[in-house]
Amino acid sequence: MTVPRNVRRAALIAATAALLASGTVASAAQAAVAPVGHVFVINLENKGYATTFGPSSPAPYLSRTLVAQGNLLTQYYGTAHNSLPNYVAQISGQGPDPQTQSDCQFFTDFVGAGTVAPQQAVGTGCVYPSSVRTLADQLTATGRSWKGYMEDMANSATEPATCRHPAVNSRDDTQSARVGDQYAARHDPFVYFHSVIDKPAYCSAHVVPLNRLQKDLAAAASTPALSYITPNLCHDGHDSPCVDGQPGGLVSADAFLRTWVPRILAAPAFRRDGLLVVTFDESDGPQQDSSACCGEGPGPNSPAPGITGPGGGRVGAVVLGPSVEPGTTTARAYNHYSLLGSIEDLFGLPHLGYAATVTHRFGTDVYTRR
Repeated sequence: MTVPRNVRRAALIAATAALLASGTVASAAQAAVAPVGHVFVINLENKGYATTFGPSSPAPYLSRTLVAQGNLLTQYYGTAHNSLPNYVAQISGQGPDPQTQSDCQFFTDFVGAGTVAPQQAVGTGCVYPSSVRTLADQLTATGRSWKGYMEDMANSATEPATCRHPAVNSRDDTQSARVGDQYAARHDPFVYFHSVIDKPAYCSAHVVPLNRLQKDLAAAASTPALSYITPNLCHDGHDSPCVDGQPGGLVSADAFLRTWVPRILAAPAFRRDGLLVVTFDESDGPQQDSSACCGEGPGPNSPAPGITGPGGGRVGAVVLGPSVEPGTTTARAYNHYSLLGSIEDLFGLPHLGYAATVTHRFGTDVYTRR
């Protein structure tokens, strides 16, 4: 369903006014909305800001070409270590727990004991109960479309081609790449929520292989309001070298972006009212950067979201779209909770979890084109 642009704009204005009236002054006063109807998010893996965006970057398309076309967020941070809690944060605002911090080697149910503010499930485990809401739930409830596009999801001879995930309470056999099948469930946050996977037809319609994206991009009507794109374990920069002989790291990640980003930028939906965010789940480095920003707190389940520190480290992000002036930069601090809250702002949605408490959501420093 495509919501008319004038309706979107009215909803965004109303949502901003409500936030300002609610007393959430520090966050709401700095947040802004833009006439965006289609959001695209691409997550890459395990690289610090200096490695990706420094002068010797192995990813010149990302660090130079895309930076010149968009806005570079120099102080964008991951929220945790290891990978999975960062993806979970982006779509639910939930903080990490010991099992998500270990990337859920076993796909266990989340065992909880209620909630605490802000909307944090108390407990530990991997697959959150249906009571824990996600951005996907919000979009569906308001008649907006969404899809998670997962590279290699359909490449197993024995597993489903859509909505692929381990059986609940079983070992996750996607933790390591295989030749021809480098899909990783831990980089697909939608399958960690019962509100998605307990409805098989719904999940299969929304969590799909990446190769379906190009057809969906052909028309604005077939392009989801949210397109959440996860490359495979080679093309996201995680593995280096890759199991199939590709170089991996930022070299293969950059090649992936060279293939897919021009298709997104040329799509009718993007050209009309799109926003593309390219970022990384977490930082790395000799001492694994666990720095943080944005004041959201550690959460009830893990005193150190970064395992050795408060966060997932500085990773950076690039934002492109008709609302973004090319070649701009912002040094305001953002993280994955900020991204969730910013997407919710664009669609006039309430903030989930820590998206309600972060110090900043995207403002006029990001939406620089008037």
